[in-house]
Amino acid sequence: MSDGSLSQDEIDALLQGSGGMGFDEESAGGDDLSDQQIRAFDTVVSATVDSQGSNFSMLVNSPVSMGKPTVSASRRDRLFGELDEQLVQIKLDYTSGVSGDHLYLMSTETALAIAGPMMGQDGVELNDAAVNALQEAISQIHGPVSTAMGEAAGATIMTGAPEGRSIGRDELDLPTGGFAKVEYPVTIDGSQYRIIELFAADIVTAVAHQTSGGGAGAAQQAQQPAAGGQAPGGLAAMMGGGESGGSGSMADMFGGAGGQMGGSPGVQSVQFPNLQGGQGSGEQGNISLLMDVYMEMTVELGRTRKLIKEILGMGEGTIIELDKLAGEPVDILVNHKLIAKGEVVVIDENFGVRVTEIVSPMERVSNMS
Repeated sequence: MSDGSLSQDEIDALLQGSGGMGFDEESAGGDDLSDQQIRAFDTVVSATVDSQGSNFSMLVNSPVSMGKPTVSASRRDRLFGELDEQLVQIKLDYTSGVSGDHLYLMSTETALAIAGPMMGQDGVELNDAAVNALQEAISQIHGPVSTAMGEAAGATIMTGAPEGRSIGRDELDLPTGGFAKVEYPVTIDGSQYRIIELFAADIVTAVAHQTSGGGAGAAQQAQQPAAGGQAPGGLAAMMGGGESGGSGSMADMFGGAGGQMGGSPGVQSVQFPNLQGGQGSGEQGNISLLMDVYMEMTVELGRTRKLIKEILGMGEGTIIELDKLAGEPVDILVNHKLIAKGEVVVIDENFGVRVTEIVSPMERVSNMS
């Protein structure tokens, strides 16, 4: 019989803000994720690691290695003990196809290790420019994951604009209830870091259900070699994450054409039409929704800075010297963000610009600082 005093577990729950005494994580509600769902979701995310690492390397202009992530079910109180007091949070919520909270977490050390090379500066501070660089990095790195999830869920998945900030651990915008935690071991220029990605339970449930056909068995079977000894494209290729890049039939994925599925006697595989293969099909579906949106494009010949007294003293005939050399490429901007460079041409009686260079994501970020 209890003497009315609090147990150590109850005290820990109160201190960690888990919602009060007697909080039982395993019976906290219907938003806990099962082992099957976590395994199926792990299959989707892990298939994109190489693509994520490639994008990462291009952004920081240094060798980057992303190891296989650790995917697990978690909750707010469980996660808190694993985090630093001060963190950088990048919110990238899902808004279409599936919806729910989604964010990245990283220590201040990790954030600076990414932002510094992107901005081309040593000893960079964690200011607004650095956070903008991290937002750009996360958008680029997460692209393969979003595409793979869209393929797995059978939907066009889109995220909102990234929102980054440096905050204390107690201020985190964590998903309510249960969520999936994906922890990536990252090596940047020989130094070890970690990046944590969190997905709300609803997102994981939607992706895992389609991936596994209602369970994890189909996802695991899709990765087994076919009866003839040749490994089918599998789930990774189906999502555009494999190296084959080709189209495979559904029958090939589940045991090989003309063979028996799973070795069951008398059961013949069904021939389905070929899936539309190739990488980037999810990306094409996403971008097609934006094709009719207008964006402001401007061409900038050059800039200069003048004192107020010089500006007030200007009149007709005043010559203003710009920071561009004669013949140097002009800047092409979309919504005031540099995307390309070009040379001025004359088309009939109008000026035009011939594009000569597309600006890399790293250069775009460096221009924000």
